[in-house]
Amino acid sequence: MARNLEADMETLRTVLRLAQERDFVGAAALSERTLASGFEHPLLLNVVATRREQEGKLDQALALLERAVTIAPADVGARNALALCLQRLDRPADALVHLDALLQRHPELSFAHASRGNALIALGFLKRARDSHLRAIELDPKNLAAAAALASIATHMGQHAEARRWAERTFELAPGFPDAVLSIAAADLADGDLSAAESRLRALIQDTRAGPSDRARGTGQLGDVLDAGGRHSEAFEAYQAGNQALRQINRRFAAANAPGYMRASIAAIERLDAGSWKRLAGAAAGGAAGHVFLIGFPRSGTTLLDAALDGSPRVASLEEHELLTEGVLAFMREPVTFEPLARADEESVRALREAYWRRVRGAGIDVTDKIFVDKHPLNSVKLPLIAKLFPEAKILFAVRDPRDVVLSCFRRRFRMNPSMFELLTLPGAASFYAAVMEFAHAARRQLALDWHEVRYERLAGEFPAEMRRVCDAVGLEWTDAMGEFAGRAERREHATPSTAQLSQGLVTSQMGQWRNYEAQLRAQLPVLAPWIERFGY
Repeated sequence: MARNLEADMETLRTVLRLAQERDFVGAAALSERTLASGFEHPLLLNVVATRREQEGKLDQALALLERAVTIAPADVGARNALALCLQRLDRPADALVHLDALLQRHPELSFAHASRGNALIALGFLKRARDSHLRAIELDPKNLAAAAALASIATHMGQHAEARRWAERTFELAPGFPDAVLSIAAADLADGDLSAAESRLRALIQDTRAGPSDRARGTGQLGDVLDAGGRHSEAFEAYQAGNQALRQINRRFAAANAPGYMRASIAAIERLDAGSWKRLAGAAAGGAAGHVFLIGFPRSGTTLLDAALDGSPRVASLEEHELLTEGVLAFMREPVTFEPLARADEESVRALREAYWRRVRGAGIDVTDKIFVDKHPLNSVKLPLIAKLFPEAKILFAVRDPRDVVLSCFRRRFRMNPSMFELLTLPGAASFYAAVMEFAHAARRQLALDWHEVRYERLAGEFPAEMRRVCDAVGLEWTDAMGEFAGRAERREHATPSTAQLSQGLVTSQMGQWRNYEAQLRAQLPVLAPWIERFGY
């Protein structure tokens, strides 16, 4: 039976009107009935997808939006909605593909430049993200998302005066906008105005317009303010409350069972017959003069060490990018066993090695004739893969007092994934730390690794002497520029929770912070004791 074109068009107009009136339930119900009748249109699919997202059914929303883009590749609304859905599913690289396609056709779309900037932030490319958001502002000076994102980027880079300017501009568009409140509170804290920072954050936490994530981040940031004022018991309560809220928001990551994977990995590396390990020789280095993996555990000093090494003209570095993805998929999926990796020969790993260097080049890094430093703390759990693909690489293993590491991980706010989810409680952080250390040191025993330990406390307290030892280990010469990392920290592409701190220069006050929270950490000391003793703390 032929459809009534005018009736279908009237349905589309009604759906659009209901959506504009924010009656998403009514718009979605009408859209679903119309789709069931056989009339497929990107607007209908988009509206139903919006409703599915509101219900927390992101996978269903994704399928609907992928269908919408398939039947109407040029539809702006459908492709933008698909990109946003991919962002919510923690797939920023896939979102970026669609946003680039959208902007290729429509470079004038301010909102698409802002969405692209947010995808780049999630991928860690802060400079490129800043350029996208600035372009969004240029096209539309009232782009709220771009202004707030520029404030947030500046905060992460430790550029608090700039962050305050962008946050105040955001307030002109939307007074009390949560992201801008967080940026201004961080600037207040940096300026030592604890009272102003506390007042702003407490108001945000009580603001009914703020979403659960905003309130959770605000509560964690309030912990930083209270800690700076020496109110450690109150600070711990704030950290705990903020983290508990983040656990609820990100509960999907609990199903990944990172502790279970680590237990299986420890068992697998201990079962490995070291004599069966086939060591490859003459591995291609992608044109690099040398190769260093800077690993350990988050908050162990890897960012400081990486920023210092970056002062050498002979170093090219990249921090916290997933470069070993293809190797992990090939050899480190569950059920965990390292026997196939042990037997793997040159031919079977060549493609994985090439994929690694493609990812390096894709991040804009030219390693030709440089010593390439791949800084990613939790590459500690990929040591067997590193040993197989790059047997000539040097390992710099960062060590810090385990009590300070675990406390710092609990207090900081990371981009969420299954591993970072474990850091939201002190028991989870302590257990995960101990498991990663056990695995890394078992891998060190089993595999022939060129291993060099670097202690944060020595690096912070005896910087030139310790850096000279590091340089000797990786084949570099000490330069005075290595000590000038503060200025470089503000200009780096990627920002970690340590970046803003590094922009202040060498800070030794972070050592022994655990003593302020000794009572709260006491229950975790039996888990950490073997590593406290092993590292000599």
